[in-house]
Amino acid sequence: MVFHKEFQTAGKEPGLQVWRVEKMDLKPVLKQLHGNFFTGDCYVLLYTTAAPSYYIHMWLGSESSQDEKGAAAIFTTQLDDFLGGDPVQFREVQNNESLTFLGYFKSGIKYKQGGVASGFQHVVTNDMNVKRLLHIKGRRAIRATEVDMSWSSFNRGDCFIIDLGKDIFQWCGSECNRFERLKASQVAIDVRDNERNGRATLLMIEEGGEPQAVIDALGTKPNIPAGSPDDESVDRSNQKKGALYMISDAAGSMKASVVAQTSPFKQEMLSPSECYILDNGVDSKIFIWKGPSANTAERNAAMKAAEQFIKEKKYPRHTQVQVLPGGGETTLFKQFFCNWKDKDQTTGPGQAYSLGRIAKVVQVPFDSSGLHTNKTMAAQHGMVDDGSGKVQVWRVEDGDQVPVDPSSYGQFYGGDCYLVLYSYRLGGREQHIIYTWQGLKCTQDELAASAFLTVRLDDSMGGSPVQVRVTQGQEPAHLMSLFKGKPMVIHLGGTSRKGGQSRVGSTRLFHIRQSSTRATRAVEVEPSAAFLNTNDVFVLKSPNTVFLWRGVGATEEELAAAQYVTSFLGGGSATEVSEGKEPAGFWSALGGKKEYQTSRSLQKMVKPPRLFGCSNKTGRLIAEEVPGDFNQSDLATDDVMLLDTWDQVRSWPELNVELSCLSAKDYVDSDPSGRRGIAITTIKQGMEPPTFTGWFQAWDPKLWETDPLERIRARF
Repeated sequence: MVFHKEFQTAGKEPGLQVWRVEKMDLKPVLKQLHGNFFTGDCYVLLYTTAAPSYYIHMWLGSESSQDEKGAAAIFTTQLDDFLGGDPVQFREVQNNESLTFLGYFKSGIKYKQGGVASGFQHVVTNDMNVKRLLHIKGRRAIRATEVDMSWSSFNRGDCFIIDLGKDIFQWCGSECNRFERLKASQVAIDVRDNERNGRATLLMIEEGGEPQAVIDALGTKPNIPAGSPDDESVDRSNQKKGALYMISDAAGSMKASVVAQTSPFKQEMLSPSECYILDNGVDSKIFIWKGPSANTAERNAAMKAAEQFIKEKKYPRHTQVQVLPGGGETTLFKQFFCNWKDKDQTTGPGQAYSLGRIAKVVQVPFDSSGLHTNKTMAAQHGMVDDGSGKVQVWRVEDGDQVPVDPSSYGQFYGGDCYLVLYSYRLGGREQHIIYTWQGLKCTQDELAASAFLTVRLDDSMGGSPVQVRVTQGQEPAHLMSLFKGKPMVIHLGGTSRKGGQSRVGSTRLFHIRQSSTRATRAVEVEPSAAFLNTNDVFVLKSPNTVFLWRGVGATEEELAAAQYVTSFLGGGSATEVSEGKEPAGFWSALGGKKEYQTSRSLQKMVKPPRLFGCSNKTGRLIAEEVPGDFNQSDLATDDVMLLDTWDQVRSWPELNVELSCLSAKDYVDSDPSGRRGIAITTIKQGMEPPTFTGWFQAWDPKLWETDPLERIRARF
């Protein structure tokens, strides 16, 4: 088969690649514009994990032509062939994308009007003559849709972004809640930092408090109508029902014969020499499973078979399709089977699963030892390169920037703000990124100075750098990868300035964890045994000794990072302690033994944890999954959140005990795998046990002491 020249770079390193179909050809989209989609176009996306394993997505805009859809399907099949038929394939339709797809874009996806046929291009612009209106929808999966620049597009229940080029206004309707404002702010910050290269002013405005610039752009403001309720699915009870069919002659006149009318299914129903359709059409999802020894023509015709099946069943055109090779099954597919087992060892690449990190299941190749030596740095979000370029770091001090000693690069103190300038070459040209890191314990003056100094540094370089503002604890993978193989170290508080160091505690505890992109971070936490976690490595420095504690599920990279942390803490060589064999001195330094995250399921489970938000603000129960890797800031305090770790479901916070229990019970009862009677725990906000907090890296017990909305406003 002839392969497109763009495929030469496909899947070569971990991360996301995006191409747009242009005049029956494929053209790459710049990384900083990932997440922007023209509604008149089609796209092909490839996500590669470190293992590697591959996920191909064909995205179809609502106004794209039949020819463009056909070309996207051909390129998808070619890319699947080029990668040996191993990828999982998804068909994505605008406004009905899969959670896997939405998880790549944590700050939301933006739908832009027009497309290649009407001359619209993907470009990063310093052009300040932009004039557009974005309507923000969604609490967990955020979508920003370009709408007519008119007051008639507004309603009181949602947030809108009025983008006037050099000024970007986030308009909040009088009926929208705090969490929706928080999510809309992420989109506004993303527009400023990535589309406008950091060169725009952000302002949050309330309905009724519009400045003159907004009135000039939109005209006299009429009465704004009320918001309409979100249109998520009402009833979960039949959403999880599935039927299983075997396909014969998929390449010719496809026939589908029933294997089982209703889930849960048994894994042995799938023969390795056949292809199957798992019909979850009631929830707008169809899965095609390709047996590893099925004939090539049938495997290649899988997507076509799915589309034919959707037509025959008269399912909506936007029905999601996943095409899965045997061994590459997704969580959504496996949940329909009551006895699914993944192979511990396989001979094909990327087919067995192992838990690479809490809240992230990484597919690994059959030679798991290769995983520990693989130093490839990569990215889910904005990894422009492997971090091997030039790094300069300054600390904000007395309103100015002071160079940081290169020997302590990578160490960040919660009482400071820093500017990190990163320079690298791309396509023969030098490129720059300015990261502005803002500690959670820095002063308001330092926050303001860091923003001013970023603009000054940017101006001194002719306005060419990309600006990225980073809040402590929210470091992107690329920033974590800049310190030449050393972990990024985040001190709880204090400052690195000479003579200004606040006294550190006599006992200190650092939590070391590797991210899904293979970068390591060491985060200082309160010195208490409750913060330990069986999957990670910890360094404990007491007045008399330094302990290096290794959890059962920890990796070699985390151990190496811990040894680096012990080297700068001083106190002599570290005493290595394995979990379960701790000396008495270790526990006494931590103030005594306490319960911590020791869940065996964390070590042995192949099913990744899932986080859902449940809301009944519309008078009916709506459950929605959080896409991608979740973190503590995904917990919405005005919703009931469900954390499903397979052996238990935990409900948080205890706002309404009846609603919490009802949500959790309804969720378990509708599980297609037939799980019943598992433990349901209700958790109070502010009193979370380690069996809950252990699923979130560097859990901050003081996170809600300050208003999350005020924290994100500080980034404006």
